[in-house]
Amino acid sequence: MFSNPSTGEIRMILKESKTIAVIGISDREDRASKYVSEYMQSEGYAIYPVNPNIDEWNGIKAFDSLADIPVKIDIVDVFRRSSQVLPLAGDAVDAGVNVIWLQQGVVNEKVADIASKAGIIVIMDSCIMVEHKSMKLGF
Repeated sequence: MFSNPSTGEIRMILKESKTIAVIGISDREDRASKYVSEYMQSEGYAIYPVNPNIDEWNGIKAFDSLADIPVKIDIVDVFRRSSQVLPLAGDAVDAGVNVIWLQQGVVNEKVADIASKAGIIVIMDSCIMVEHKSMKLGF
């Protein structure tokens, strides 16, 4: 049975990571992917938007897929339905990412299994912004 890393491990991941690919990012103001990504960007993370339906996000070129990003990605932050994330496991393995972070409400045990076997840390059903804010507050 899957369980997320400890709070201490999550804090270490957030401290050591610099690049975040955001799968399913939106340029719509009412979408969590937009404001969560803007927050993480304001905290110093380089955001790489991944959405084949937009050309850019906040002035940054958007990529059609994880494979199109020309730099090493530390965290893949996923804003997709649980039923749509399975193909991302293989993409993340191929890209050599460190962490797959499935946002709040997103859970897929098969993704966790594939990624974990490849040495990728998996966090599910958790908001990266909430975790980062709690880290700053010292919880």
